[in-house]
Amino acid sequence: MRRVVLLDGGMGQELIHRSRARPHPLWSAKVLLDEPDLVRSVHLEMIRAGARVITVNSYSVTRCRLSTYGMEEDFVRLQHLACDLARQAREEAGEDVAIAGCLPPFHGSYRPQDVEPVADTLPRYREIAELQADQVDVFIAETMVAGEQGEGAVRGAMGVGKPIWVAWTVDDQATGLLRNGETLAEATARLDGLPADAILANCAIPPAIDAAVAPLRALARPWGVYANGFTGIPEAFAQGAGVTVDMLSASGDVTVAAYAAMARHWVEQGAAIIGGCCEIGPAHIAAMAEMLRDAGYEIGKGLAPAAAEVSQ
Repeated sequence: MRRVVLLDGGMGQELIHRSRARPHPLWSAKVLLDEPDLVRSVHLEMIRAGARVITVNSYSVTRCRLSTYGMEEDFVRLQHLACDLARQAREEAGEDVAIAGCLPPFHGSYRPQDVEPVADTLPRYREIAELQADQVDVFIAETMVAGEQGEGAVRGAMGVGKPIWVAWTVDDQATGLLRNGETLAEATARLDGLPADAILANCAIPPAIDAAVAPLRALARPWGVYANGFTGIPEAFAQGAGVTVDMLSASGDVTVAAYAAMARHWVEQGAAIIGGCCEIGPAHIAAMAEMLRDAGYEIGKGLAPAAAEVSQ
C-alpha cells in the first residue's frame, strides 16, 4: 500500500472567513494575538478532517514584517505561541499528527523583487528554525519564489536536525516556472547537496499546479503539491506594500469535489504529499482523506522510504 502524506489546508483564509476582524497585512500574527482560540480550533478541524501534517500559523511572523508595524518585540513570543497552539490542537485531537514549522518569505508572498542573498537570509531562517525546532517534526519552506530564497531557508534550518521540505510557488500563467521565471529544475538545483527531503509546488491556481507536475516528476525526488483556490494573484498584490487579501478572489470552480478529483490526479501522477493552500478548508481536506482511503492509499504523516521511487 502506497503512503501519501496529507497536509492541512490554508490557515490564513480559513481564519479570515471565521474572524470578525478585518484583514490586516500581518494577518496570521494579528490573529495569534487577538484570537488564539480561533487558531487552535482551525488546527483541530484540519486534524479531524484527516490532515496528518498541520503547519504552525506563523507565516507573517518575521522580524522584518513585524517591525513595519512596530511589533518586532512580539517576534519570539508569537513564534512560540504559534507552535503551542498547534501542539494543543494535536493533544486535544488525540491523533498521530506531525507539526510542520513554517519558513516563510520574509517580506510577503509572490514578491521576486524582495528576494535577498542567502548570506543575509540564512541567519534569520536559522533563528526561526531554532525557536521552533523543539516543538515541530518537520519544516516547510513554503511559497518560495526563487531558488535563492529556498536555499537560504534550507541552509538556515539544516542545523536543527529536522526534515526540511521546500515548496516553490509557481506562475499562475501555467508556465511551470517559478514566479521569478526560474524553472523548477534551476531552482531545485540550488538545493543539491543540501538536506531538502521533498520538493513541492504550492499557492498557485490548480492549472498552474498541473503544469508543475511534469517538472516535479523529473526531479527524481519525493514531491508534492498544494494549490490555492484563488482566481489568480493580481500584479498589484504582488507589487504592493501593506496589501491585504481583500484584493484576492476565491474561485467558484475549486469546489470540495473538484479539488478532491484534482488531488487524486496528482497522487496518480506520483505525488507523495498533497494538501491545500489559501481557500482550501477542512471540508476539502476531509474529501481528500476519503478519496485516498477509497483508492487504497495509506494516509501518513511522513514520507515512506520508497517515496522517491514512486516519482520516477
